[in-house]
Amino acid sequence: MNLPNKLTLLRAILVPFFILFFYLEQVPGNYIIAFVIFAVASFTDFLDGHIARKQGLVTTFGKFLDPLADKVLVVSALCCFTEKGLMSAIPLIIIVAREFMVSGLRLVTANEGVVVAAGIWGKLKTAFTMVAIVAILLFCCAGVTEKFEVISDVLIWISTALTVISGGVYLKGYWKYIDTDK
Repeated sequence: MNLPNKLTLLRAILVPFFILFFYLEQVPGNYIIAFVIFAVASFTDFLDGHIARKQGLVTTFGKFLDPLADKVLVVSALCCFTEKGLMSAIPLIIIVAREFMVSGLRLVTANEGVVVAAGIWGKLKTAFTMVAIVAILLFCCAGVTEKFEVISDVLIWISTALTVISGGVYLKGYWKYIDTDK
């Protein structure tokens, strides 16, 4: 297993630890630990892709696990935030629906031998969503979630808008593989 795949696997392994420390309020600094875990996991997303492309280490395993690890990390954080009342369930539902749609699209196009690569909108959506999550975690660390509720809401809704845009771009770009019943 190459280094990029190990980093991707590390990201997937870190998710339960993020969740654990996010909820362990009896542990002093639990939000700080959860923040550090999420930040490290997010950085592995950048690092694994950078190394894989630069050193020609792109693998089928990486193509499979990388987007899955990203989705699990992000959706886990958003679910935690929703349960704690730090965000509405509506953006979460939209984000998860888009992820199902893109995953389904990838399955359909794979049957045609076409790979749906991450485009600029998808990468922008992922990066901004991770930034929004980091910001919310920082508010949790500072214990000021109510004071910064508007900022958190704006960040999440921008992330949701980017999610809808990127989903629309993917759908438009690969519609011919779905619309075959003409």
